[in-house]
Amino acid sequence: MQGSVYNPPQGPLAILHHDHELLLVDKPSGLLSVPGKGEHLADCLIARVQAVFAEALLVHRLDRDTSGVMVFALTRHAQRHLGLQFEKRQVKKTYIARVFGRVGEKTGTVDLPLIVDWPNRPLQHVDFENGKQAVTDWRVLKYEENATRVRLFPQTGRSHQLRVHMREIGHPILGDPFYATGEARKAERLMLHAESLRLRHPDGGKGLTFKANCPF
Repeated sequence: MQGSVYNPPQGPLAILHHDHELLLVDKPSGLLSVPGKGEHLADCLIARVQAVFAEALLVHRLDRDTSGVMVFALTRHAQRHLGLQFEKRQVKKTYIARVFGRVGEKTGTVDLPLIVDWPNRPLQHVDFENGKQAVTDWRVLKYEENATRVRLFPQTGRSHQLRVHMREIGHPILGDPFYATGEARKAERLMLHAESLRLRHPDGGKGLTFKANCPF
């Protein structure tokens, strides 16, 4: 959990796809995407990737406790191409989450602007005056005992967006050390997984979808 001793999972890279421009990996929960401040936070996914693929370049990141699909560029051209796709919101992302309680509706959209909560950073909060637009579509997949499995479709890419949006509609993501309280916080990990990424290949522009199986 964030805020506790950093003890990331060990094991080989879970490579989903590799070609001359792209590398897709399945990031485990508990591993930073990029180094934190201090030597004790140096172990991270990009360091592990670059130990095998020295030319790998960062394109985006996932929260430490989120698992799932991450793409790295293997050329500067690919990094620029992918960076623009993320910037223009052309990359389609889906996530699987287990949230607290029974979600009443079958589908919905959360449209609440977010901004960093400076005294409590890295936490984010809703701010209708100064926040940046943040939109998440969601769909119920299955009801469980006092929990609901949902698929999330972020239309924007704000920090902690899915975590705050689910909390704001009364259904925090299970195991979230930042935004869940009480029973909702009791889980072996943050129940959030980046299930798929759809993007255009930097060499030719073909649309491709990459998936990582949900581990929970």
